[in-house]
Amino acid sequence: MNENERLELAEILFPNIKTTRDEIEKKYPERELNEGAKVTRYAPSPTGFMHVGNLESAFLDYVFAKQSGGIFYLRFEDTDQERYVEGAYDLIKSSLETFDIMPTEGALSDGNYGPYVQSERKEIYQTYIKDLIINGLAYPCFMTKEELQEIREGQELRKEAIGVYGPYAADRDLSLKEIKEKLKNNEDYVIRIKSPGKNDETVTLHDLIKGDITMPENMIDEVIMKKDGLPTYHFAHVIDDHLMHTTTVIRGDEWVPSYPKHLQLCQILGFKVPKYAHYAPLTKKDEETGNIRKLSKRKDPEFSVGYYEEAGIPAEGVKLFLSTIVNTNFEEWYLQNTDKSYLDFQFSFKKMPTGGTLFDVEKLNNICRTYFSRISALEIYEKSSKYFEKYDKDFYKIMTSNKDKLISFLDIERNGKRPRKDIATYKDVKDESLYMFSEYFFEDKEKAYSEIDKNSVDVELLYKYLEVFDSNDDNDTWYSKIQTLASENGYAPSTKEYKNNPDSFKGHIGDICEMIRHVVTGKNQTPNLSNILNILGKEEIKKRIEFFER
Repeated sequence: MNENERLELAEILFPNIKTTRDEIEKKYPERELNEGAKVTRYAPSPTGFMHVGNLESAFLDYVFAKQSGGIFYLRFEDTDQERYVEGAYDLIKSSLETFDIMPTEGALSDGNYGPYVQSERKEIYQTYIKDLIINGLAYPCFMTKEELQEIREGQELRKEAIGVYGPYAADRDLSLKEIKEKLKNNEDYVIRIKSPGKNDETVTLHDLIKGDITMPENMIDEVIMKKDGLPTYHFAHVIDDHLMHTTTVIRGDEWVPSYPKHLQLCQILGFKVPKYAHYAPLTKKDEETGNIRKLSKRKDPEFSVGYYEEAGIPAEGVKLFLSTIVNTNFEEWYLQNTDKSYLDFQFSFKKMPTGGTLFDVEKLNNICRTYFSRISALEIYEKSSKYFEKYDKDFYKIMTSNKDKLISFLDIERNGKRPRKDIATYKDVKDESLYMFSEYFFEDKEKAYSEIDKNSVDVELLYKYLEVFDSNDDNDTWYSKIQTLASENGYAPSTKEYKNNPDSFKGHIGDICEMIRHVVTGKNQTPNLSNILNILGKEEIKKRIEFFER
C-alpha cells in the first residue's frame, strides 16, 4: 500500500480525528523538575475491589516520588469497560485517603496532563493510531474469533508461539480495495501493530529491582485498538506514560513478560522508554499445607484493604509494615530511630526483595505495637474514638464519658525507656482497658474474675491495704506501704527473703500485689498496678473488694 493509499485508509478509519500527533505532543510539554526527580503513577482499573497489593503499588509510587521531589499521579485505566464496577472510583479514592497516600495530581485532584481517565482520552489514542496507519506501522485486522481460535489450536499442537504474526497475520498486507470491501460488508475489525520483531532476537530489561532480564523480542502483531474503538491496555498506557512524562513504572512482577511488547511499542512510536521496577508478589505460609503461596482473595481476609480499618489496624501501622516489605533494612532503621517517620527513611530499589515477600501478620502486629508505643495517650484516644464511633458505639459512649480516666490509663508506662506494647489495634484499647470501667466490671462477676484463682485471695488483707491507701502516693511510697503490710501480716517484704526462708512466711510481697491486682482488675497482667489504683481511687477499690467478697 503506497503513501496515498495509507492516507486514504487513515481517513476512512478515523474520519473524525482532525488533530495531529504533533499538536497533541505540544499540549503535554516536559515537566519542569529537578534532576533525579521521579514521576510515578498509580494506575488502577475500576473493578470494584482494592487489595493490599494495590495498596503496596500506590505506596511505592508515593514514597519514591516524594523522596525524590517528584510527582506521584493517579490515572484510572478503564479501557476494559466490561470489567467496570459501579462505585469503584469512590472505593479507590477512600482507600488512598484512609492511608494518606494522596497523589500530587491526577483523577482526584486534576492537573495539567489530564484527562486522567483513559476512557476520556479516546481521541488522543486514535490520533496516534491514525498516525501509525499513515506510516504503515499498523493495520486493520478482520479475523473472526473462530479464525483466531483455529490458529491458536494449530500453534498449540505444533508448540509454536501463540498469536498473530508472520504467516498467521492474514490481514497484514490487505490492499486498500480489499479493506474497503470488508468495511462495506460491515465486518468487525481491530487495529494491530505491525511488529518488526523476530523470533530469534532478544531484548534485555534493565530492571531497577531484579537487575538485567533477557527475553525473546516481541514478534506478535499486538492489538492496539479493540472493536469498540478503545485502545488495549498495552497501547493506552504506553501513550499515557509518554504524554504524562512518567519516568519510573513501578509494577508487580507479573508484568515482566509484557516488557518486550511495551518496549516495542515505545520504539515504534519513537518514545523514550521509562525505567521499570518490578516488585515481588505478597506471599503467605498456608496454615493447612505449610507451603508458601500468594495472598488470596478467597482465603485471606487481610488481602482486602477494607480488612485493616474494620480490624482496627492503624493506617500508619500498615504503612510501616509495607515499609518493612519494601526495603529489607527498614525495620532495623525504624527500631533505632524512635523519633522518625517512615518518610524520613531513604527507600531504595536495590534493597527490595527479588523473590516472594512473606506477609507475616504477627510482624504487622509487632510493628503496630511499636507504633502505638511511640505516640501519646491523647493521640491513641482520639484515633481510637473515631474507630469505636463507627464500629462499637456502646464502647464509644463509655470511653467518651470517661475520657480523662482512659487517657490516664493509656498514659501508664508510656514515657519510660521501655514503653508498654500491649496495644496493636484500636480494638486492643477496649480489650486492655475494659476493667477500668465500672459499667463493664460489675456487669458479671464470673466474667470479671474468669482469669484468676479466687482461692488465693486473702480478702481481710485487702481491707487492711485499703486503710493505708492514698491515691496521691507515688510508686515508691505505694510499694513501701505494701512492704510494711507484708511484714505486719506474715509475708516476706521481698522475694529474696522469702526464697531464703520460705517456711517462715505465708508468701511474699509479690503475692500481695497479685491479690490486689486480681481483685481490683480481674487480670493476671496489667500495666503498673500503682498507677491503676490511683486512677480508680479508694471508693472504687472498696467497691471491687466488696464485689469479689459477695
